[in-house]
Amino acid sequence: MYRSQVLICGGTGCTSSGSVKIAKRLQEEIDKNGLTDEVMVVRTGCFGLCALGPIMIVYPEGTFYSMVKEEDIAEIVSEHLLKGRIVTRLVYDETVAENEIKSLKETDFYKKQHRIALRNCGVINPECIDEYIGRNGYEALGKVLKTMTPDDVIQIILDSGLRGRGGGGFPTGKKWQLARNLVKDADQKYVCCNADEGDPGAFMDRSVLEGDPHVVIEAMAIAGYAIGATQGYIYIRAEYPIAVQRLQIAIDQAREYGLLGKNIFDSGFDFDLDIRLGAGAFVCGEETALIASLEGERGMPRLKPPFPAAKGFWQKPTDINNVETLANVPWIIFNGGAAFGKFGTEASKGTKVFALAGKIKKGGLVEVPMGLPLKDVIFGIGGGIKNDQEFK
Repeated sequence: MYRSQVLICGGTGCTSSGSVKIAKRLQEEIDKNGLTDEVMVVRTGCFGLCALGPIMIVYPEGTFYSMVKEEDIAEIVSEHLLKGRIVTRLVYDETVAENEIKSLKETDFYKKQHRIALRNCGVINPECIDEYIGRNGYEALGKVLKTMTPDDVIQIILDSGLRGRGGGGFPTGKKWQLARNLVKDADQKYVCCNADEGDPGAFMDRSVLEGDPHVVIEAMAIAGYAIGATQGYIYIRAEYPIAVQRLQIAIDQAREYGLLGKNIFDSGFDFDLDIRLGAGAFVCGEETALIASLEGERGMPRLKPPFPAAKGFWQKPTDINNVETLANVPWIIFNGGAAFGKFGTEASKGTKVFALAGKIKKGGLVEVPMGLPLKDVIFGIGGGIKNDQEFK
């Protein structure tokens, strides 16, 4: 049992600013000071506040260190981890009030957020399936396979009001319903995850896959059960190497635990997953172009109808959801459709993840209830425009 855990952001943003070297140096200092059996170093996914990375959080205190450098590590170990003295000059400034550390949830950046899709990002080691299971991971899949019919699953997604988060906003439950019912006698059906996030400045899906890859695997298995599919594919940009690596680790772990493959949870349900890499064509974010690329063809949109729910991958019924949409599914199954519907608006329920990028003071990743004014996101959470310039 460790007395302290030091969580270091291992997302692309913090990795690019040196978090890998910081984690290595931290482990060296811990070992040198005889703390190897007392302090654990964990590389997580994105904490959200990318503008102040690299980020490090020390538990159980919850001290949030920002813009950490290699030369700061010796002081953090000697003062904080050995003597229990917080290195206040490195603490995220809004968490300091009369030299006492406030809860991060009380700070401007976090207090208006509510994390569902991002609930495990920055909290768990994404390369450890046991940590995901410790956060109720795969319980939704077990519930589905042991206690629910496919129609029950579709109904709870319909009741939640979840819409596609990839841009189209089509009701997810309706899409699953069509994939299940349009061609009932199909000998094969497929579930595809659209992780071809090509919009400039967008990193929502990438961050979910880097910080919580098992949530997408679990959601795709649930979708497979709902529509009658036994095979899934995650179509992801090759420019996301950390996400690809962690996805493959997660898939291998899920297979080892019997959570992918044959007879999952002794239910008779079979489902497996594979990764397919995209070459970076923006057009492949469109679902029919994605299917063409999956089949080895040039990524070009196809005329609709027929829709993928009737004729998709290899002309078989196919459900396609994007990463953020799927990340909500296990939470909805576990907590109920009504719980998800408490957030957001009547027409658009739940939460939405945004990537704050560009000329904003606190760029990063946020998740807020649908209907929150953009003014609150840009100024309340993001701190407003850099150099206090006027918003046009």
